[in-house]
Amino acid sequence: MAFTQRLLHLLFIFSIFHLSLGARRLTELVQDSSNLLHYHNGPLLTGKISVNFIWYGAFKPSQKAIVSDFISSLSTKSPVEPSVATWWKTTEKYHTKSTPSLSLRLRKHISDDSYSLGKSLTDEHLVQLASQGESYDAVNVVLTASDVAVDGFCSSRCGSHGSASGSKIRHVKGKNYKFAYIWVGNSETQCPGQCAWPFHQPIYGPQAAPLVAPNNDVGMDGLVINLGALLAGTATNPFGNGYYQGDADAPLEAASACPGVYAKGAYPGYAGDLLVDSTTGASYNAHGTNGRKYLLPALYDPSTSKCSTLV
Repeated sequence: MAFTQRLLHLLFIFSIFHLSLGARRLTELVQDSSNLLHYHNGPLLTGKISVNFIWYGAFKPSQKAIVSDFISSLSTKSPVEPSVATWWKTTEKYHTKSTPSLSLRLRKHISDDSYSLGKSLTDEHLVQLASQGESYDAVNVVLTASDVAVDGFCSSRCGSHGSASGSKIRHVKGKNYKFAYIWVGNSETQCPGQCAWPFHQPIYGPQAAPLVAPNNDVGMDGLVINLGALLAGTATNPFGNGYYQGDADAPLEAASACPGVYAKGAYPGYAGDLLVDSTTGASYNAHGTNGRKYLLPALYDPSTSKCSTLV
């Protein structure tokens, strides 16, 4: 009876939110991930891919540094373990031996601190902003400031990823090449309980004291969690026909297949047995460049059919 009630409760939660492709869900319950993510015969991101940031709204230099260091940490050689680079290596297990490995490099920073499209954005606006980045071999990341409203933000998603054809797109041998893009919002003032958990008290579900953010910025540390999840989803399902489970319009992907899990021992309302900085009391599970520490979500490991954590 208890199992049936819990199953019905989970189905009720999923019925509330209709999520677009690659949307990063709000705070979720830990789920069983024993089923494989299915491959739908589409391309994955491979080779050298540039990451371009479009900063929309007011961001402090210290906030930009948190996110920039995260991207640089993905490819750090000989990092301090457990590391962001080791976390990212799980995405390589989705590639076959015959496909080139994925190498991400930070390239452009484009700032729009004048809010050229206003402070209330639609999905069309996000694509318009993402198109300012590179249009070939690129992932263009739109980050919106804490005072910017985006359709669905806080009510059904914390970010999303997709693909589009830009005005500068290359046509090679008659093919129209798309670029991948990601959007994530800074939830600090609008919905930290939904999009920055476990660094803020959740709005619903099991209640526990919030954890201390490793970079002393609840909004940006939460943004890195969501960016990491969406970046993993973009690498393994960039155009909607890669690896995912369930409805193509609301897929479970490499990170979203492991909701609420950050370390071993995780359960609903508890992120897991994380590392704690002895000086600041901050919780984390990954070391990055420049002495950074980050909290990153578990990723589904296709070689073990389990959610993989660093600690």
